[in-house]
Amino acid sequence: MKHLGASIIFYNSSHQVLLVLRDDIPSISCPGMWDLPGGHLEENETAEECIVREMLEEIEINVEGCRLFRVYEFSDRTEYVFFKQADFDLQDIVLHEGQMLKWFSQAEAEQEDLAYGFNQVLSDYFSNFV
Repeated sequence: MKHLGASIIFYNSSHQVLLVLRDDIPSISCPGMWDLPGGHLEENETAEECIVREMLEEIEINVEGCRLFRVYEFSDRTEYVFFKQADFDLQDIVLHEGQMLKWFSQAEAEQEDLAYGFNQVLSDYFSNFV
């Protein structure tokens, strides 16, 4: 059975999206790649509960009230992708997982090979909202 994931597209007033650089540890999947923030659903957890929990754990940001963008059926998982406007100053974010956070323009994001097939997700996002 495929696992379930939840991720979030944070976007700012400059039409940039926030990506996290995954840790560069060979034992994890997609080490050292840019990724959307998110994680795996725990047993009996909804996708919205998951993304709220993950963002509190990873960056200490409460995303209650974020909106569902789309549900993707990837070969290895079902991914619930949420989105929320946020004009974070990255200096103020406490990062508990990953190497760093960075705002990406559409052109910059398109130049990256993103973890977990998220290039398609961001392409869909930019096609719909920018």
